[in-house]
This record gives sequence, C-alpha cells and structure tokens, in this order.
Amino acid sequence: MEVTKLQKQNHYDEIAQQIKEMIMQGQLKMGDKLPSTKELSERFGVGRSTMREALSALKAMGLIEIRQGGACRVIRQSPSEVSLPEWTSLRMNRTTLLELMEVRQSLEISIAAIAARKRTPEDLAQLERIMQDMGTSVGNDAEGERTDLGFHQLLVQATHNSIMEQTFESIRNAMEMMIRDIRRAELYANQEVAVQLLREHKVIYEAICSGDPVLASQAMREHLEHVESILIKYI
Repeated sequence: MEVTKLQKQNHYDEIAQQIKEMIMQGQLKMGDKLPSTKELSERFGVGRSTMREALSALKAMGLIEIRQGGACRVIRQSPSEVSLPEWTSLRMNRTTLLELMEVRQSLEISIAAIAARKRTPEDLAQLERIMQDMGTSVGNDAEGERTDLGFHQLLVQATHNSIMEQTFESIRNAMEMMIRDIRRAELYANQEVAVQLLREHKVIYEAICSGDPVLASQAMREHLEHVESILIKYI
C-alpha cells in the first residue's frame, strides 16, 4: 500500500481521498485489511487522531468497516449512496451545517426511542462502561470527545438497524469535520459544560435502561438543543 506523505497536518480529508482512490481503482479490494492506525499515521506523516478521522470518513462513505479494536477492512469498491462526500465544500458552509444539525437532531431523537425499545443486555453493558469512562474524563478534551462519540455510536448500534447506523455515520462525520476544533474547546475542555453534558448523558442512559422511548427521545432532544446552543455561537 503506497501512499503520498502529507506536508501539512490535519488533512484527514486528503488522506480519505487517497485511500478512497486506491479502493475504487482496485489497489485495495473487498476483504483487504488496512494497516493499523499506528502504521497508517506513520506512512502519511500525521497523528493518530487525524488518521482516525480519515478512517471514520471512509466508514461514513460505506467503503470500510472498523471493527472493535480498530481493525479496518474494505467492504465496498465504491461509496454508498447515502454518503456525503463533498467534505471540503461542506466545511465552510454555515447554512449546510445548520441543516445537518437539524437532520441529526431528528435522527438521534428517533435513535434514542428505538434504542430504548430494542436494546439488549449486551448493549446496556457497553453503555454502562462508556458512562463510567465518561465520568472519569470530565475536563479532558480528548477523552471527553472519545467517550461522547462512543456513547452516541453505541446508541445507534442499539437500534439494530444497519440503515439507521449508516445514515447516522454519514451525517455525523460530515458535521464533525466542520466543528471538531470548536467542539473540543467549548464542550470537553470546559469543566462546567462537561459536567452538564455528563448529567444529560446519564438521563438518556437511564431512559434507555428503563426501556422508556418517550423519556429517551425527550432527554436526547434536550441534550442536543443544549449542545447546539453552544456551538451555534461559533459558526
């Protein structure tokens, strides 16, 4: 797997584009495993967080799957129809970001309700673990980001609906690429805000545990409205 090493940092969209072209041109075929995140980050000359974002973008396009533990495998030779590939044009478009926020809110409210009905004991165990991690990461921006994203990812997995999961990933990754720096500074590194986010996630988690779709969707709506009220000041 030959790659072009980048001269600038944080170009996850360029990395995603390089790997996407390798897949579409057949240099990487369905079933092929990608090198580890560590090895890829060294080849491209970027940090692991940047590499993970590039892999998340490829997953959102439906090109790869990311298994537990971080192993990645090619699952398609062309992007899926529900992907949102125009990352560069979206990044600087405030109107598009606001529209994505509206779509994400509607989708995640539904996800919370469905997860409350369909979650399994294994889903609840995973949510409990991520809630514990979230509680110990308050004020740590990198860990706060990881646990927050992990919580929402586990919720969509708990719907046991593959179309829902793929649609959510496309929207989430497009939006996060535009607001990542703002989100880290204003949400996770801010102690007061981080504590409030933990409370909101706990309410959602408890509603999922109790199997109450109405309460789960209401808690998710209030959480997303709070987050968006903070982010919208900076976009």
